[in-house]
Amino acid sequence: MTENCKTLSFEFFPPNTDSTMLTLIDLAKEFESIPAKYFSITFSGRGSAQKETFNTVESLSNSTKIPIAPTISGIGLDSDLVQNILSKYKEIGIKKILVFRGDLPPRSQKIGDFTYAVNLLDFIFEKFGNYFEIEVGAYPEMHPEAANSNEDIEYFCEKMSRDVKGAITQFFFKPEAYFDFIDKCANLGCTKPITPGVLPFSSKKELEIMSKKCGVELPKDLIEDINGYKDERDVKKFGEMYITSLVQELLDNGVPGIHFYTLNKLEPTKNIINLLN
Repeated sequence: MTENCKTLSFEFFPPNTDSTMLTLIDLAKEFESIPAKYFSITFSGRGSAQKETFNTVESLSNSTKIPIAPTISGIGLDSDLVQNILSKYKEIGIKKILVFRGDLPPRSQKIGDFTYAVNLLDFIFEKFGNYFEIEVGAYPEMHPEAANSNEDIEYFCEKMSRDVKGAITQFFFKPEAYFDFIDKCANLGCTKPITPGVLPFSSKKELEIMSKKCGVELPKDLIEDINGYKDERDVKKFGEMYITSLVQELLDNGVPGIHFYTLNKLEPTKNIINLLN
């Protein structure tokens, strides 16, 4: 494992059954052998998913030695609910959270009290002061709903001007996208740590589903390379090597860490880490 990696972190999503919860706990324990800074847990504000998120945060907090950092997304939530969620996290000793705006709902559903992430940030600081260590989201290749890249970066830097510790990016596949984003932020005086997020993938279908869901454009050469393989085992191996190369270049250029979107799987993430110099 390369020595210039300052932090590794790993994202999990909440399971919806007791058996898959046990599987996730076992997975988290496997990742304990890696020098992880924290495990993040994705968030859904819809119905029973809120309970699943909290149960996952609490279960992993009680089952692993790695700090847990739940995500909270403001879209669709009112201020009372946010205060209730965060108060419960505080009660069980959660100190770090990831704060995002979240996906816009269908027109028939309410946006809630927090139209933008910065509104949610201001509310959290008002109600909880500096109790939570907060990181926000970043989009190196521009947020899918942004009018243009300059506007997107200006808004991102406004979020970073709050008392947050840094940011984690959406996954991407070209390192130059990240470094160009960092340079543009620095030009606006935004110099807090921005940790690149990466998506290990095992199949073409998995890659296409996640990219579409997250609004990430797949590079033409990546698609062409994958289409050259007929066997899914070869695609998996190619994916491991592709993401390993991406992560290695990021680390070699001094990024503050790497955030892995694991899709609740040990492989290929652990294989990629083992391949790093």
